[in-house]
Amino acid sequence: MTNEEYRDLLRRSLIVAGSCILAVVICYFWVDRSVAFFGYDHHINKIEVFRWLTYPPPEVQNWSALVLTVLIVRRAWGPFLRWQRVLLVACITLIVADDFRISLGDVFGRYWPQTWTHDNPSLIGTGTYGFHPFQRGDDIGSFPSGHACRIFGFAGVWMMAMPGSRVVAIVLSAPMLVSLVAMNYHFVSDVIAGSVLGALVAMYATHLARLKMA
Repeated sequence: MTNEEYRDLLRRSLIVAGSCILAVVICYFWVDRSVAFFGYDHHINKIEVFRWLTYPPPEVQNWSALVLTVLIVRRAWGPFLRWQRVLLVACITLIVADDFRISLGDVFGRYWPQTWTHDNPSLIGTGTYGFHPFQRGDDIGSFPSGHACRIFGFAGVWMMAMPGSRVVAIVLSAPMLVSLVAMNYHFVSDVIAGSVLGALVAMYATHLARLKMA
Protein backbone atom coordinates (compact mmCIF):
# COMPACT_ATOMS: atom_id res chain seq x y z
CA MET A 1 0.00 0.00 0.00
CA THR A 2 1.44 3.38 -1.02
CA ASN A 3 1.46 6.40 1.28
CA GLU A 4 -1.22 8.07 -0.83
CA GLU A 5 -3.44 5.01 -0.67
CA TYR A 6 -3.05 4.88 3.09
CA ARG A 7 -3.83 8.59 3.44
CA ASP A 8 -6.96 8.09 1.35
CA LEU A 9 -7.95 5.19 3.58
CA LEU A 10 -7.38 7.34 6.66
CA ARG A 11 -9.50 10.16 5.21
CA ARG A 12 -12.35 7.79 4.53
CA SER A 13 -12.02 6.31 8.01
CA LEU A 14 -12.27 9.75 9.61
CA ILE A 15 -15.34 10.61 7.56
CA VAL A 16 -17.02 7.36 8.58
CA ALA A 17 -16.03 7.87 12.23
CA GLY A 18 -17.34 11.44 12.19
CA SER A 19 -20.65 10.31 10.70
CA CYS A 20 -20.86 7.60 13.34
CA ILE A 21 -20.30 10.10 16.15
CA LEU A 22 -23.08 12.30 14.78
CA ALA A 23 -25.46 9.34 14.54
CA VAL A 24 -24.60 8.27 18.10
CA VAL A 25 -25.27 11.75 19.48
CA ILE A 26 -28.64 11.92 17.69
CA CYS A 27 -29.63 8.48 18.96
CA TYR A 28 -28.44 9.21 22.50
CA PHE A 29 -30.72 12.22 22.90
CA TRP A 30 -33.71 11.33 20.72
CA VAL A 31 -33.83 7.62 19.87
CA ASP A 32 -32.22 5.24 22.36
CA ARG A 33 -34.53 5.68 25.33
CA SER A 34 -37.78 5.66 23.35
CA VAL A 35 -36.80 2.52 21.43
CA ALA A 36 -35.72 0.73 24.61
CA PHE A 37 -38.99 1.52 26.40
CA PHE A 38 -41.02 0.63 23.32
CA GLY A 39 -39.43 -2.80 23.17
CA TYR A 40 -39.95 -3.32 26.89
CA ASP A 41 -43.56 -2.12 26.96
CA HIS A 42 -44.52 -4.31 23.99
CA HIS A 43 -42.65 -7.37 25.33
CA ILE A 44 -40.62 -7.70 22.14
CA ASN A 45 -37.82 -9.32 24.09
CA LYS A 46 -40.14 -12.25 24.78
CA ILE A 47 -40.01 -13.29 21.12
CA GLU A 48 -37.63 -16.25 21.20
CA VAL A 49 -36.37 -15.87 17.63
CA PHE A 50 -34.69 -12.60 18.59
CA ARG A 51 -32.87 -14.36 21.42
CA TRP A 52 -31.67 -17.12 19.07
CA LEU A 53 -30.35 -14.54 16.62
CA THR A 54 -27.95 -13.19 19.26
CA TYR A 55 -26.13 -16.54 19.59
CA PRO A 56 -24.13 -16.78 16.31
CA PRO A 57 -21.64 -13.85 16.72
CA PRO A 58 -19.92 -15.10 19.92
CA GLU A 59 -20.05 -18.69 18.63
CA VAL A 60 -18.25 -17.67 15.43
CA GLN A 61 -15.59 -16.01 17.57
CA ASN A 62 -15.26 -19.10 19.75
CA TRP A 63 -14.56 -21.24 16.69
CA SER A 64 -12.30 -18.74 14.94
CA ALA A 65 -9.13 -19.97 16.65
CA LEU A 66 -9.78 -23.54 15.50
CA VAL A 67 -10.51 -22.34 11.96
CA LEU A 68 -7.25 -20.39 11.95
CA THR A 69 -5.36 -23.48 13.12
CA VAL A 70 -6.88 -25.61 10.36
CA LEU A 71 -6.03 -22.98 7.75
CA ILE A 72 -2.44 -22.69 8.97
CA VAL A 73 -2.01 -26.45 8.67
CA ARG A 74 -3.73 -26.43 5.27
CA ARG A 75 -1.20 -23.87 4.00
CA ALA A 76 1.57 -26.48 4.22
CA TRP A 77 0.00 -28.21 1.19
CA GLY A 78 -0.05 -25.18 -1.07
CA PRO A 79 -1.25 -21.58 -1.46
CA PHE A 80 -4.65 -20.65 -0.13
CA LEU A 81 -7.62 -20.58 -2.41
CA ARG A 82 -9.26 -17.15 -2.59
CA TRP A 83 -12.06 -18.00 -0.16
CA GLN A 84 -9.62 -19.57 2.30
CA ARG A 85 -7.51 -16.43 2.37
CA VAL A 86 -10.59 -14.31 2.93
CA LEU A 87 -11.73 -16.63 5.72
CA LEU A 88 -8.32 -16.35 7.40
CA VAL A 89 -8.44 -12.56 7.33
CA ALA A 90 -12.10 -12.52 8.47
CA CYS A 91 -11.36 -14.66 11.53
CA ILE A 92 -8.38 -12.54 12.55
CA THR A 93 -10.39 -9.37 11.98
CA LEU A 94 -13.22 -10.60 14.20
CA ILE A 95 -10.83 -11.29 17.08
CA VAL A 96 -9.00 -7.96 16.71
CA ALA A 97 -12.24 -6.00 16.32
CA ASP A 98 -13.67 -7.46 19.51
CA ASP A 99 -10.50 -6.53 21.39
CA PHE A 100 -10.91 -2.96 20.15
CA ARG A 101 -14.49 -3.08 21.39
CA ILE A 102 -13.40 -4.18 24.86
CA SER A 103 -10.95 -1.29 25.07
CA LEU A 104 -13.53 1.25 23.95
CA GLY A 105 -16.07 -0.22 26.36
CA ASP A 106 -13.74 0.70 29.22
CA VAL A 107 -13.23 4.17 27.76
CA PHE A 108 -16.93 5.01 27.41
CA GLY A 109 -18.46 3.10 30.32
CA ARG A 110 -22.11 3.06 29.29
CA TYR A 111 -24.92 1.45 31.26
CA TRP A 112 -27.15 -1.16 29.57
CA PRO A 113 -30.76 -0.69 28.43
CA GLN A 114 -32.06 -3.38 30.76
CA THR A 115 -31.00 -5.29 33.85
CA TRP A 116 -30.12 -8.82 32.76
CA THR A 117 -27.22 -10.08 34.86
CA HIS A 118 -26.03 -9.63 38.45
CA ASP A 119 -28.51 -6.77 39.02
CA ASN A 120 -26.58 -4.52 36.65
CA PRO A 121 -27.68 -0.85 36.62
CA SER A 122 -29.77 -0.05 33.55
CA LEU A 123 -32.22 2.40 32.03
CA ILE A 124 -35.26 0.19 32.49
CA GLY A 125 -34.19 -1.62 35.65
CA THR A 126 -32.88 1.26 37.75
CA GLY A 127 -33.43 4.39 35.65
CA THR A 128 -29.69 4.75 35.06
CA TYR A 129 -28.73 6.23 31.71
CA GLY A 130 -25.56 7.67 30.27
CA PHE A 131 -21.81 7.34 29.89
CA HIS A 132 -19.28 7.11 32.69
CA PRO A 133 -15.88 7.34 30.99
CA PHE A 134 -12.94 5.23 32.16
CA GLN A 135 -14.95 3.14 34.58
CA ARG A 136 -14.41 -0.57 34.03
CA GLY A 137 -16.82 -3.44 34.58
CA ASP A 138 -19.40 -5.63 32.90
CA ASP A 139 -22.19 -3.43 34.26
CA ILE A 140 -21.01 -0.49 32.12
CA GLY A 141 -19.98 -2.19 28.90
CA SER A 142 -22.92 -1.51 26.62
CA PHE A 143 -21.13 0.82 24.20
CA PRO A 144 -20.11 -0.12 21.58
CA SER A 145 -21.93 -3.38 20.92
CA GLY A 146 -19.60 -6.37 20.90
CA HIS A 147 -22.05 -8.47 18.89
CA ALA A 148 -22.35 -5.80 16.19
CA CYS A 149 -18.58 -5.37 16.13
CA ARG A 150 -18.08 -9.10 15.64
CA ILE A 151 -20.72 -9.25 12.91
CA PHE A 152 -19.23 -6.48 10.80
CA GLY A 153 -15.65 -7.43 11.60
CA PHE A 154 -16.24 -10.86 10.10
CA ALA A 155 -18.86 -10.13 7.45
CA GLY A 156 -17.23 -6.86 6.44
CA VAL A 157 -14.15 -8.65 5.12
CA TRP A 158 -16.32 -10.92 2.98
CA MET A 159 -18.36 -8.01 1.64
CA MET A 160 -15.29 -6.01 0.68
CA ALA A 161 -13.09 -8.83 -0.59
CA MET A 162 -15.75 -10.95 -2.27
CA PRO A 163 -18.53 -8.76 -3.72
CA GLY A 164 -20.60 -11.82 -4.60
CA SER A 165 -21.11 -12.49 -0.90
CA ARG A 166 -22.57 -9.08 -0.06
CA VAL A 167 -26.23 -9.97 -0.38
CA VAL A 168 -25.81 -13.11 1.69
CA ALA A 169 -23.78 -11.25 4.34
CA ILE A 170 -26.37 -8.48 4.62
CA VAL A 171 -29.29 -10.91 4.78
CA LEU A 172 -27.57 -12.83 7.59
CA SER A 173 -26.27 -9.80 9.48
CA ALA A 174 -29.29 -7.48 9.50
CA PRO A 175 -31.61 -9.69 11.61
CA MET A 176 -28.85 -10.26 14.16
CA LEU A 177 -28.31 -6.51 14.53
CA VAL A 178 -32.05 -5.91 14.94
CA SER A 179 -32.22 -8.65 17.57
CA LEU A 180 -29.72 -6.82 19.79
CA VAL A 181 -32.08 -3.86 20.06
CA ALA A 182 -35.22 -6.00 20.16
CA MET A 183 -33.89 -7.94 23.16
CA ASN A 184 -32.81 -4.69 24.86
CA TYR A 185 -29.28 -6.01 25.03
CA HIS A 186 -28.10 -2.78 23.42
CA PHE A 187 -29.25 0.71 22.54
CA VAL A 188 -29.55 1.68 18.88
CA SER A 189 -26.42 3.84 19.16
CA ASP A 190 -24.47 0.91 20.66
CA VAL A 191 -25.25 -1.17 17.58
CA ILE A 192 -24.36 1.67 15.20
CA ALA A 193 -21.01 2.24 16.92
CA GLY A 194 -20.20 -1.47 17.09
CA SER A 195 -21.08 -1.95 13.42
CA VAL A 196 -18.91 0.96 12.33
CA LEU A 197 -16.01 -0.18 14.51
CA GLY A 198 -16.15 -3.68 13.06
CA ALA A 199 -16.41 -2.33 9.52
CA LEU A 200 -13.41 -0.03 10.00
CA VAL A 201 -11.24 -2.85 11.31
CA ALA A 202 -12.40 -5.00 8.38
CA MET A 203 -11.54 -2.24 5.94
CA TYR A 204 -7.98 -1.92 7.24
CA ALA A 205 -7.54 -5.68 7.41
CA THR A 206 -8.68 -6.05 3.82
CA HIS A 207 -6.22 -3.41 2.66
CA LEU A 208 -3.30 -4.69 4.70
CA ALA A 209 -3.91 -8.27 3.55
CA ARG A 210 -3.96 -6.96 -0.02
CA LEU A 211 -7.36 -8.39 -0.74
CA LYS A 212 -8.66 -6.37 -3.65
CA MET A 213 -11.35 -3.89 -2.62
CA ALA A 214 -14.44 -3.73 -4.84
